Parts: sequence; structure tokens; C-alpha cells
Amino acid sequence: MTANSARPYAYQRIVVLTGAGISAESGVNTFRDNGGLWENHRIEDVATPEAFERNPELVQRFYNLRRAQLTEVKPNAAHLALANFEQEYDGEFLLVTQNVDDLHDRAGSQKLLHMHGELKKVRCVRTHRVYDWSDDITDNTLCECCQQPNLRPHIVWFGEMPLFMDEIYRALQSCDLFISVGTSGHVYPAAGFVELATQAGADTIEINLEPSQVKDAFQEHIYGKAGLMLPMYLTKLLQACQASKDA
Repeated sequence: MTANSARPYAYQRIVVLTGAGISAESGVNTFRDNGGLWENHRIEDVATPEAFERNPELVQRFYNLRRAQLTEVKPNAAHLALANFEQEYDGEFLLVTQNVDDLHDRAGSQKLLHMHGELKKVRCVRTHRVYDWSDDITDNTLCECCQQPNLRPHIVWFGEMPLFMDEIYRALQSCDLFISVGTSGHVYPAAGFVELATQAGADTIEINLEPSQVKDAFQEHIYGKAGLMLPMYLTKLLQACQASKDA
């Protein structure tokens, strides 16, 4: 852990980015192994629009399994700490997650954007309407809006544009603190968020199990489990913000 940030008391606009590392501590599979496979499938076979067009049954089965696994996991201390911080902090706050699970939601986070979509939502390929969804999707599952089997997982696949990018960029361009938690720094555009925050004059901190691919872009680094390190950091940050307000 490096020295404390120069102005912890002055933060008025905070953006937090979370990645697979925070959910891995709850037992959520990160799916991609060292060989680039997701659950023994090539990414090209389960996580691209072309894969869905080529073999929708395989893609639906893959995401059905991922959706079902959410019942076996629960939010950990890092998820809960972020939700608590949001409730207690009186400045502007935005939580952006690359994760498609619902652990932040279940922890109580409200100012939350799922930039890569959500497992517990589906989208009509014809009308693009989005629905909450907890069950499996099969070839016979009908869409509510068109009564046709036109549903796909509400997931941003490789080759597709992440969601909420306008809102995210606006927040990054005006934030004064950017915190990245549990991210590898491999996937863009999220890996470039630290650069945008830096250009805005924000302080930047990486909280990770190990250094990310973009570690050199951060001013401050805390290495260890998010479930341990993040609650401690956020507690100190909140105390400093409140002390400044009371001064």
C-alpha cells in the first residue's frame, strides 16, 4: 500500500469501477482460464453476436448455467462496503461494474451501472426491449413484446458497444477520485478509464489482488483481497470526508 492520497478530505465526485476479482471472492466463476476458454468453450463460440447467430442453443445454454449459478453465491464484504459507502457519502457517487452478476444489486447499491449487461435480464432481438429474467431461455421461450422466440441474454458480447458509455464518460470527466477494484486491465474501454480520470485531474487508486495491466497509470495501489482491503479503505475515506465536513 502506498502513501495516502494528497487530498482525501476534498473528494466531491467519486467513480468506482469493479471487475471480476470482486465477485470471484463470492465464488463467482471468472470463466476465462489461462487458455482463453470460458467453461471449456472458446470465447468466439459463446460470447459474440456471430456465435449466437451460428448456434443460439449453445449460447443460451451457456448463459442459462451462469444465471442459475447466481443462486449459489451472495455479496461479500466488498460489495456491502460499497453499498454502505454510497448511503453514507454525501457527494456525487457512481459505481460502474464490468460484472454481469447481481451481487452489487443484492448488496444494496443504487447508483450502479452494469456496463457489460446483466445475467438476470434478457433483450428482444427485434424490439430491443429489456426484461427482468431469472429462468432458462430455450428455443421455445417467447418474448413478451412480440410473442416470438426472439430473446437473447442482455449481455454485451465481444464486438458490441458497452452500455451507458455516455453517462460513464461524463462521470469520469468530472470526478476527483477514481477507484478500480478487482480488474485485470485487459478489457477496453474499461481499462482506459483511469486515463480519463487522470486527465480530469482526479486522484486514482487501484485495489487488486495483484497488479493490473495498467497499474502504472494509477497513483496509489493497495494489493490484497477486495473483501478485506476495500472496506478498510472506504471506512477511512468516509471518515476523512465527514471530518472535513464537520471542520
